[in-house]
Amino acid sequence: MKSVYLFFFFLFLTVVVTAQEKFTINGYIKDSLTGETLIGANVYIRSEGKGVSANQYGFYSITLKKGIYKASVSFVGYQTKDLEIDLNSNQQNNILLVLSNMAINNVTVVSRKRDNNIKTAQMGKMELNINTAKAIPAFMGEVDILKTLQLMPGIRNAGEGNAGFYVRGGGADQNLILLDDAVVYNTGHLFGFFSIFNSDAIKNVTLIKGGMPAQYGGRLSSVVDVAMKEGNTNKTQVDIGIGLIASRFSIQGPLKKNKASYMISARRTYADALAKPFIKKTSDYYGSGYFFYDLNAKMNYEFSEKDHLYLSGYFGRDKFNFNNSKRSFQTEIPWGNSTATLRWNHVFNQKLFANTTLVYNDYKFALNGRQNDFNINLSSGIRDLNAKTDFDYYASPEHKIKFGVQYTFHTFLPNVLSGNQDSVVFTPQNATKKYANEYAVYIQDDWEINSKLKLNIGLRYSRFQQVGRYTKYIRDVNGNILDSVVYGKGQTVQVYGGFEPRATMRYELNETSSLKAAITHNLQYIHLVTNAGTTLPTDLWVPSTAIVQPQLSWQYAMGYFKNFKDGMFETSIEAYYKTMEHQIEYREGYTPSLKDPEEEFVFGKGWSYGAEFFVNKVKGRLTGWVGYTLSWTMRQFKDLNDGMQYPSRNDRRHDLSVVANYEINKKWKLGSVFVYGTGAAISVPERFYFVSGNLTQEYSRINAYRMAAYHRLDFAATYTPTHKANSKYTSNWVFSIYNVYSRMNPYFIYYDQTGSAATGDLKVTAKQVSLFPIIPSITWNVKF
Repeated sequence: MKSVYLFFFFLFLTVVVTAQEKFTINGYIKDSLTGETLIGANVYIRSEGKGVSANQYGFYSITLKKGIYKASVSFVGYQTKDLEIDLNSNQQNNILLVLSNMAINNVTVVSRKRDNNIKTAQMGKMELNINTAKAIPAFMGEVDILKTLQLMPGIRNAGEGNAGFYVRGGGADQNLILLDDAVVYNTGHLFGFFSIFNSDAIKNVTLIKGGMPAQYGGRLSSVVDVAMKEGNTNKTQVDIGIGLIASRFSIQGPLKKNKASYMISARRTYADALAKPFIKKTSDYYGSGYFFYDLNAKMNYEFSEKDHLYLSGYFGRDKFNFNNSKRSFQTEIPWGNSTATLRWNHVFNQKLFANTTLVYNDYKFALNGRQNDFNINLSSGIRDLNAKTDFDYYASPEHKIKFGVQYTFHTFLPNVLSGNQDSVVFTPQNATKKYANEYAVYIQDDWEINSKLKLNIGLRYSRFQQVGRYTKYIRDVNGNILDSVVYGKGQTVQVYGGFEPRATMRYELNETSSLKAAITHNLQYIHLVTNAGTTLPTDLWVPSTAIVQPQLSWQYAMGYFKNFKDGMFETSIEAYYKTMEHQIEYREGYTPSLKDPEEEFVFGKGWSYGAEFFVNKVKGRLTGWVGYTLSWTMRQFKDLNDGMQYPSRNDRRHDLSVVANYEINKKWKLGSVFVYGTGAAISVPERFYFVSGNLTQEYSRINAYRMAAYHRLDFAATYTPTHKANSKYTSNWVFSIYNVYSRMNPYFIYYDQTGSAATGDLKVTAKQVSLFPIIPSITWNVKF
C-alpha cells in the first residue's frame, strides 16, 4: 500500500512539475502601418511542428514547455516575420507584420511556404484578399467581392451580372452572408447587378463551402463572413474612387493614437444624374430614374489589453422610379438593408478569449404603383435582434476549443398587398406579420491528434419557435375561411429543433500533400421563396411554421490537396454529395394574391453531387487560378412536374473560371478573367394551338431545355504613376473591358408572334434577350 501511495505521489509531482514548466504566449497580430488586426494570421513553432491561427479579432495563444523557440509569423500579402521566443513565463506579445510591397532593402525576410491548405482540417475554406479582388476586371469598374467568389470552383453565379450565387447545388437563400456578424438578407444593388459590399470598407472575406464549423448555423450550403476595416490607428487616411457610374469616398484614422480609431466609407451611383439631361421634360418618361447608395461606418476603442469595444453599421438603399405620363402610370420601388453591430472582446487569461455581440438588422422592400385613380402597394421585409457570446479556449497546441450561445428574435413581413380605387379598398385576408425565436448552442474542438492526423469536430443544437401574435385561418378546399385560431403575444405557435453534428478530418501524407474528409448536418429555419432564378428584391423571406418545415441537409465531402514548387502552386480535387429535404417552391400556375404566401407553397427534396478541380499560382509576377466544376443538381416535388425529378434552375454541368494577374513592372499590372458555363435550364413552350380563337401554349416539363452556353472574357490594366518620395498622395488608373469579344449571352428567351391565323401567315418565333455587349470603363483611385 505504501508503494502505491509513493507511486501516486511521484506521479502527481511529475504532473505538477510538468505543468509548472508550461507557459503561454498570447497577443494580437496586426498590420504595422494601420494597426488593423490580421484575421487568420499564422504563428508556427518550427522546432515543434505546431502552430496556431489568429481568430476573427487577430488574437492568438499558444502554450509550450519552458524553453527557447524559433517562430515564424505569416499572413498572405505580408512579409513573414521570424521571432526567437524565450518562454520562461507567461508572456503577451503583439506582433506587427509589414506588407510585402513595403520591403526594406536592409532587412532580411525569411519567407515560409504557404501550406494552410495542407495543414488545416478545414475543407472548402477560402480567404479572399481584397487586393486580389481589386486586381480582377470588374463590371462597370465596380470591384465586387461576391463576383470574385463566383470565380471559385463549386460556386455558380445567378446570372449575367448578378451578385446572387449558388454553392454546391444549394439555393440562393442557403448561403449565410455576414457583415460584421450581421446577417445580410439581400446582397444586391441594381436588382442584383452589383453587391452591397464596398471594397474600400472591407478588410477580410472568408468563404466556407464544405465542412461548415459548428459556430455557424441557420443555412445549408455556405458561409460568407465579411469583416469591415477597423480604421487606421496611426494616421488619417482618405481614399477616393471615381468611376463611370459610381464614386466612393472613405476616411479612416485615429480617435486616440494606438487606442481608438474610426472608418467611414460611402458610395453612390449617379446613373440618374447622367441620364436626366437626356430625358426631356416633355418626354412621357420624365421623372424616371434609378440610384443606389450605401454607407459603412465603424469605430473601436481599446480600453486595455484585455478589453476592446467595436461599433459598426451599414445602411444602403436602392430606389427605382418609373413614370409614363402617356398612360398616367407611376411606380416607385425602394429597398435596402440596415445593420448595426456592437461587440465587446474580453481576454480572461492567456488561454481564454470571449466576444459578446449585439446585432440589429433590417431588410425592407416596397413597391408603390399608381395609374389614374388606382393605387397598389406591396411590401415585405425581415428584422432581427440578435445576441450571442463566443469563447475561444486555447487549451494546448493540440486543442483549440470554441463554444458559445446564440439567440435571435425574428420579425417577418412576408407579404402585405393592398390597394384602392376611389373608395374601394383592398386589404390582405390574413395579417401576415410573423414572429419567431431562434436559439443555438455549440461546441467544437480543433484537435491535432498527431503530426499526421487532425480533426475538427463540433456539435450544434438549434431550436426555432414561432410565436404570437398570430392568427391562423382554417379554410375549406376552395380557400374560404371557416374558422380561425388566435395566438397572443409570445404564445407558442410551432416549435422545431435538432442536433447538427459537424466533423472534418485531415490526414497528412507528407509535407506537401494531404487527404481531407468532411460530414456536416445543417438545419435552416427561414427560407427565401422565389419565382425567378436570381436574387431580386421581390423574393420573400418566410419562417418555418406549421405548414413550412425547416430545410435540412447532409453533405459528405472528401478531397486531395497538393502543393508544388515550394508552395508556388496550390492544387486540390474535392468531391461532394449533398441531400436537401423540405425544399420550397410556388405551386404550378401561382399568381400573386391577397392570401398568406405560405398557402401557395409546395414541398419536395433535392440532391447535388460533383467534383471540383482547383490550381492556384500564388507566387511570382504571374498569379491566378483555374477552377473547374463538374456537377449535377436535381429536385423532386410531388406536386410539380408530375412528381418526376428535374434539373434545378441552378444545375450547371460544366463551370470553368480562369483568372490571371501579371505585374509587368511597378507601374503596370494586367488582369484577365475567362468564364464558361453550361447554359441555364429552362422550361419552354413546346406546342401552340388555338382555343376559342385564342393562341394557347403548352409548356415542356420543368427545365427540360437549356439556353446556349455562357462564356465571357474580361480584361483590366492598372497604371500606378510614380510619385515623389515625399508625396502626400498616391493614385492609380484602372482601365477595364467587360465582355471583350462582345458575346451576346442569353438572359432570357421570349416568343414573338407575327401575322395572324386568319390570313394563314401566323408565325411564332423564339427570341433571345441579352444584356451586356462589350463595356469599357475607367476608374481613378487616389489615396492620401
